[in-house]
Amino acid sequence: MKLFLTGMAVLIAGYFLYGKVVRTILAPDDRITPAVKNGDGVDFVILPNWKNMLIQLLNIAGIGPVIGVIIGIRFGEAVFLIIPAGCILMGAVHDYVAGMMSIRHNGANLPELVRLTAGRHVARIFSVFLCIALLLVVAVFVNVPAKLATALVELPHEFLLTVLVIFAYYVIATLFPVDKIIGRIYPLFGMMLLLGTAALLAALLVDNWREPGLLTESAAFAAKKFTAANNMPLVPMLFVTIACGILSGFHATQAPIVARTMKSEKQGFGVFFRMMAVEGGIAMIWAAGALAVYNKFPELIGTNPNGVLARIADTFLHDHISTVVVISVIILAVTSGDTAMRSLRLSLAESFHVDQKPILLRLMLTGPLIAAVAGLLLWSNKDAGSFNVLWTYFAWANQVIAAFALLAGSIYLFHLKRPAFITVIPGMFITFVVTTYILWTSPEHGGPIGLGLELRYAYLIAGFVSLAVFGWARVRSGSVNVNG
Repeated sequence: MKLFLTGMAVLIAGYFLYGKVVRTILAPDDRITPAVKNGDGVDFVILPNWKNMLIQLLNIAGIGPVIGVIIGIRFGEAVFLIIPAGCILMGAVHDYVAGMMSIRHNGANLPELVRLTAGRHVARIFSVFLCIALLLVVAVFVNVPAKLATALVELPHEFLLTVLVIFAYYVIATLFPVDKIIGRIYPLFGMMLLLGTAALLAALLVDNWREPGLLTESAAFAAKKFTAANNMPLVPMLFVTIACGILSGFHATQAPIVARTMKSEKQGFGVFFRMMAVEGGIAMIWAAGALAVYNKFPELIGTNPNGVLARIADTFLHDHISTVVVISVIILAVTSGDTAMRSLRLSLAESFHVDQKPILLRLMLTGPLIAAVAGLLLWSNKDAGSFNVLWTYFAWANQVIAAFALLAGSIYLFHLKRPAFITVIPGMFITFVVTTYILWTSPEHGGPIGLGLELRYAYLIAGFVSLAVFGWARVRSGSVNVNG
């Protein structure tokens, strides 16, 4: 319990103290925003600030701060300190810098920001990688909510129908103007999420008062937690397992959606930095719920996280509130999947210079995406092994995107001669993590396909790669032309 409360205090203090440092470095001003300059009634539409904040929260708060931390808390109570520190020093900075860069470059998507900073050759490679990664995101965010929804209504044989309904919604949300669907229903969903999570926090605090030690590792839990001895070293595995609650490159793909609906860039801190801090709080609460359930029911350790999620809700909340909480988690996944598909459309339109005001041109870009995701869904549902591979590479690819976003942000800040440590330090760290992961992981290490090197050698090579990449960023910054 002490580590949980300490972590929440770190999150709040970090938001105010480090947030002020970051905002000062980015120096938002009164320049004209893309929504004001380029209003088209489809993607560039001014929305109220409170709506933008709730839209951004639902865009970024996928299943990572729930499903990811249900798995991730198995690394132990140290997670209660790693989540808030990582959220403020890495995730919130990443989201804010990506969002501000997009606002200052006409609502540019991440591939375009990478092109402006790292150059067209790097951007071409990244664009291909991003398209594949976002297709994985959409496939995962169809699968997981469909499974949760069919379990909630106890009709598992309706899984295929649920998949089709969710996927159809994704297509509609991708094609329609941002204010017609996303701008209308997201605020309501956002309030459901926040109320449900607040109810879980209150229930956990009351139960811990009645049963001291509920939020402290039990002997049974400690015996089964993740360690290097069972092929789950903290670095890199924790930062791949818990993505959205600490750092997520997916957020940088979502930032341009809201960057195109903001009236003033001074709203950027609340929309990007603050909402990531809120997501960190959500992750902390669900991590606490998972630890409490694992302590109460040790037999659940290592079981399907979807089942653990349902047990958390059933154990600590009344029936009606429990249902609302599970629905809010389903919404989390759905409202990230639809904007992932929208982001794909926008990125392709930007790369191929396709006007997105005519709906026929939007359909032209969306059609191939529908076919690709449908293929992934068919493959991933063949068996549990296929979905596990899909999930693993989705999580790793997510952090690779974050490394590129922080690289672009570092070049941007270096070029403007502003303190770049806010992006360089987390950028080097996550580059180290994703490089270590692919060098070390292998079936022999309990993971998917990788090079299977010994961990010490993977660390050594990854350290060199991180230094080389961000050393290059410093050199590269002298030859770019970006807007301050």
